[in-house]
Amino acid sequence: MNKQYDSSYVYSAKALNKAVTQDEKDILNYISGVSAIRKRLLKKALINISEISDSGNYLNLKKLKSARIYLSLKDYDSSLKNYLQWEKTKKRSKLSRRKQAYHNIGLCYIHKKKYSKAKEYFNKELKLIDYKDTTALITTKMELANVYYHQYLDDEAIPLFIEAYDLAKSFSDLELKQNSARNMAVVEKNRKNYQKSVDYYIEYGRWKDSIWNRDKIWELTEKDKQLAVAQKQQEIVLQEEQLKRQAVVQKSLVIGASGLLVFLGFLGYFYRELRSKNRFITQQKEELNVANKTKDYLFSVVSHDLRSPINTIKRQHEKLKRQLKNKEYDAVSETTNNAIALTESTSHLLNNVLHWSLEQNNQLSFKAEEYPLKPLVEQAVYNFEEIAEAKNIALTTKLEATILVKADKESLKIVLRNLLDNALKYTGENGTIAIKTYNDSEEFSTIEIKDTGFGISEEKLAKIKGLEDLSIDKINRSEGVGLGMLLCQTLIKKNNGKLLIDSELEVGTTIRILLPNASA
Repeated sequence: MNKQYDSSYVYSAKALNKAVTQDEKDILNYISGVSAIRKRLLKKALINISEISDSGNYLNLKKLKSARIYLSLKDYDSSLKNYLQWEKTKKRSKLSRRKQAYHNIGLCYIHKKKYSKAKEYFNKELKLIDYKDTTALITTKMELANVYYHQYLDDEAIPLFIEAYDLAKSFSDLELKQNSARNMAVVEKNRKNYQKSVDYYIEYGRWKDSIWNRDKIWELTEKDKQLAVAQKQQEIVLQEEQLKRQAVVQKSLVIGASGLLVFLGFLGYFYRELRSKNRFITQQKEELNVANKTKDYLFSVVSHDLRSPINTIKRQHEKLKRQLKNKEYDAVSETTNNAIALTESTSHLLNNVLHWSLEQNNQLSFKAEEYPLKPLVEQAVYNFEEIAEAKNIALTTKLEATILVKADKESLKIVLRNLLDNALKYTGENGTIAIKTYNDSEEFSTIEIKDTGFGISEEKLAKIKGLEDLSIDKINRSEGVGLGMLLCQTLIKKNNGKLLIDSELEVGTTIRILLPNASA
């Protein structure tokens, strides 16, 4: 198929040099442009498509193809301009082209964060989709769900995600099954239904493996076809050689030589297969070693870090029971608050264990995108305002609205929750915590969290900074290395950022998160 587009591209370019009429030039420019698109030569395709006249019969196609190319080049304004010009004359376009155009217009508006317009065009597409066209229905419903999800309209988004997932389950398209399962995993994780999230991630991994197996089968089938063609060509050569040579000895030599070549070919094939299997086994062994070390570490965390708070909660409940029995009602409130604080701390630790486990097994959804930093930080701070107020801690923000970063939103939320939780935990009553954002350089923007807490000793600070290059097999639990800071360092590093910490005992701690700018 690629060779056909290559031929089409070459011959249409040659024919253009001999074309006389404008109609001939329009047809050949269109053929050359479509061939260039298929070969991913997008800028060359744009040149050909732009050469089509505006007065001929190909104006609609010119606008559609130009818009499609600009969308692939991520020039969403130019893409929208061409699509909206086409829309004025869309009645002359085929139904399939109208559906595709509405879909792509919706995608452009999503990228421009104009969600109401995106919703409008995805709904237009839905009205044109036949109920039997399951692929189009699933794809469009997932895009429409994403429109709502970006606006935090979970009540509208989640039913669409579920509907798309249910449709994909009974449909044969593996990519749609994979994408719908991944969407449900992210949704359930954000809803804190972690067990369901893990189940969906497992299903996502299963479909991902199925796609890999299918592609490998296609790849092997294509290789078998090529081998069959090569063998057939070899047979033809041998037959021609036999016709030229009459002597039995010469025929025997040719057949013997051919047999030797085939034998060597099989030996080479089996040798390559053996090497490939050995590499695969070695890779599996390495992955199993990492998984075992991760498992051992997580067991260590659970047995070490959970034992103390669980025992403390048990003692608090026994104390509460005695107080209620002795009618010491004034002390009940304090004991209850202490138990709640311990429970929240334990829940936070369990969240870190889950996130670390998912990250180590490559099941933590990660997608770096460009987005404004201010709303994300505001959301993270909002979740801790009540805790700060309860401890009489002043929680202030100074956030620049113009900062755009490129990072994975969900992993950054995990980091901010950990760091804000630590700041509140180690800051006493009447203390302050100040959060601000600013442009650090052309390459990075910074989130700064500064508290007036107890501070960190130089020895412990050195250990925390050492987490940046620490692997799972080198962690020494006896040295007090916590999972939360290890998780923060890992996720920031995965986002191509930096985590900087300065602290002084009895003065406070300043933490800076450096994230790549969207234009970097």
